[in-house]
Amino acid sequence: MSLHSRLPAPCPPPATAMSNWGKDHLGTGSSEPLTAVIIGNGPSGICLSYLLSGYTPYVKPDAVHPHPLLQRKLAEAPGVAILDQDLNYLSEGLEGRCQSPVALLFDALLRPDTDFGGDMESVLTWKHQKERAIPHVVLGRNLPGGAWHSIEGSMVTLSRGQWMGLPDLPVKDWMRRKRRGLRNSRATAGDIAHYYRDYVIKKGLGPNFVSGAVVTAVEWGIPEPSGSGAQDPSPLFHVSGFLTAEDRSQQPFSLCARNVVLATGTSDSPARLGLPGEALPFVHHELSALEVATRAGLVTPASDPVLIVGAGLSAADAVLYARHYNIPVIHAFRRPVDDPGLVFNQLPKMLYPEYHKVHQMMREQSILSPSPYEGYRSLPEHQLLLFKEDRQAVFRDPKGLQKVFGVSLVLVLIGSHPNLSFLPGAGTDLAVDPDQPLSAKRNPIDVDPFTYQSTQQEGLYAMGPLAGDNFVRFVQGGALAVASSLMRKEASKPP
Repeated sequence: MSLHSRLPAPCPPPATAMSNWGKDHLGTGSSEPLTAVIIGNGPSGICLSYLLSGYTPYVKPDAVHPHPLLQRKLAEAPGVAILDQDLNYLSEGLEGRCQSPVALLFDALLRPDTDFGGDMESVLTWKHQKERAIPHVVLGRNLPGGAWHSIEGSMVTLSRGQWMGLPDLPVKDWMRRKRRGLRNSRATAGDIAHYYRDYVIKKGLGPNFVSGAVVTAVEWGIPEPSGSGAQDPSPLFHVSGFLTAEDRSQQPFSLCARNVVLATGTSDSPARLGLPGEALPFVHHELSALEVATRAGLVTPASDPVLIVGAGLSAADAVLYARHYNIPVIHAFRRPVDDPGLVFNQLPKMLYPEYHKVHQMMREQSILSPSPYEGYRSLPEHQLLLFKEDRQAVFRDPKGLQKVFGVSLVLVLIGSHPNLSFLPGAGTDLAVDPDQPLSAKRNPIDVDPFTYQSTQQEGLYAMGPLAGDNFVRFVQGGALAVASSLMRKEASKPP
């Protein structure tokens, strides 16, 4: 797909036109500002674009939801679009594996009994009502699907395949058409990246998507009084950056919008330990470094162990990858193996046998005990102190003693931070605790739970991991909340 076909309609063709079209929206022309600019084209941004393109969810007339309280509430407003109902009221009393009430609501409507192992059809039906569409554009660095395009393609996803799907195109139906099967009900990352790209095309969302777009600044001023003299509480946002064309040339763009939605995810900047020697060339912060080194023959079954630091799923993926190629591993982490905060202690064994295998190895295979697992050693509750140029890693063990290990490669996989450098103050004042770094798990952007609008800035929204929703299954509720809020704003605008 060329850049031309990804520009918002109506507009002239190539990258140069984007800036003209953008200038128009900066208030220099007669053109109205866009209602919304969505920054980030992963699952959150795609789902929101679907809802803003006029695709409207209704409860099927004959559907009966297995949750009796929710069914009673749905029956009170037959024929009323979910987007026009009170999301706060509908989501009251729902419980599940997520903190967001609207995420639980949308998940319950899309997958009514999935947490009980059921496969009941969605109670929703979708109508394409073009008159409800809201003008918007989705800006993304790469193809629609966001970070899914940079994950090792053969990795099996953490979530079940059906949980990765977006509204009205079940993953299993798409896989069947592509003649691919779901392994243990889970898809590979490559499949999912392809599915998201396909979804945008199949649902006709392409004209709203601009790929190769890097946002460098989002600014807003003081709200201007409207013609009647009344103060409009929403400021205008100015979004600027550059487009990278297929010939690698860069073209600046500038857009004007009444609302900005942050949907950039959090995989931008890998977290660092901040230790001496962390910048040495054999220390890496991405799983892909292990794949590259393995393919190039730089690490082999005969080389010194690869040191993997971290106790999350990325670290587990690295352990599984190394084990697959018989590469020796030392696996170090700060927590005890039975810490309830470890993600392995929260995953059902039946669905995630390979992660439970890693957890079992972590538990049974501390450095002090003889190894039932050839080529794997775990170092629970060990603190890394420094890396030396001669490829040595120095630790402090739980008893306070120093230990030194020779390694071939180091992977520090301890999570990542969102990169919101394009916002004033890099977005820190938007977090729940403005004095701490922004973090999807510990300190997300503070949003209203029913609109996902920032509590600090009118017109600025955050969704997905930035708002604390870390699984694709639950990011769609954020899209429902944002779409509902934007539609209410549009409806209340004077004609």
